[in-house]
Amino acid sequence: MARLCEVCGKTVVRGHLVSHSNIKTNRSFSPNIQRLKVKVDGAVKHLYVCTACIRSGKIERAV
Repeated sequence: MARLCEVCGKTVVRGHLVSHSNIKTNRSFSPNIQRLKVKVDGAVKHLYVCTACIRSGKIERAV
């Protein structure tokens, strides 16, 4: 499973899950990574891209 966006570099972020009694346990926040066919320099490649990059138009999808 990919954990890194190949466009913006977004990766897993660590943090805490905080209970009602304020006990902190470790957790991770994973980006929503999708495997897409993308045009890169006129060639079609498979890249792992986060959904924020897809929505913002940072990539050009291949058909």
